[in-house]
Amino acid sequence: MAEKKKSDVNLDWGWICKVGLILFAITLVCTALLAYTNSITSPIIAKQNEEANVEAQKEVLPEADKFEQVEDLESKLSSLGSDASIVTEAYSAYKGDKLVGWAIKTTPSGYGGDVTILTGISVDGKVEGISILSQSETAGLGAKSTDPSFYGQYAGKNADEEITVVKGQTATDNQIEAITGATITSNAVTLGVNTADQAAQILKEAAE
Repeated sequence: MAEKKKSDVNLDWGWICKVGLILFAITLVCTALLAYTNSITSPIIAKQNEEANVEAQKEVLPEADKFEQVEDLESKLSSLGSDASIVTEAYSAYKGDKLVGWAIKTTPSGYGGDVTILTGISVDGKVEGISILSQSETAGLGAKSTDPSFYGQYAGKNADEEITVVKGQTATDNQIEAITGATITSNAVTLGVNTADQAAQILKEAAE
């Protein structure tokens, strides 16, 4: 009886090894398929993202017909201090060969995570427009940052002065009326725009 039990144990280990090899083979095949799929879709996704980026640039600076990414951005914006960390990309905007402004991408922290904003600033120091590229704010509250009624307030503001947020009152001059119940999101977007404005001033000084 003892020998039979020993044989049964050996058979069990053999079965376990066989199943393990089968699972390993399945995992290997699935990994290869995922890698293959990724190799096909990655360039497509990258192209779609680039096209969306260009469209957003044209939206915030409609006068421009050409955009060139600013190189060595971190060192150029070192004077911004800690705020420079939320500036992720900057593009010089041209109409023909004439510099007309900058499109600057910032990622301030909102209530639910980073809010990615593209701000268009003209060379004469005016916010031409902004676009909320991505956000994960609360639906019905902070997510309203993507409504034109909110982000449209920034267009025409003086980029040379700080934009401030007000609650429960009509915004004037360089003020923005906060989204009801979403002051954190409103402040985050405004921080992003203000930082983009400061970055544009630095880039303007460097270009002069």
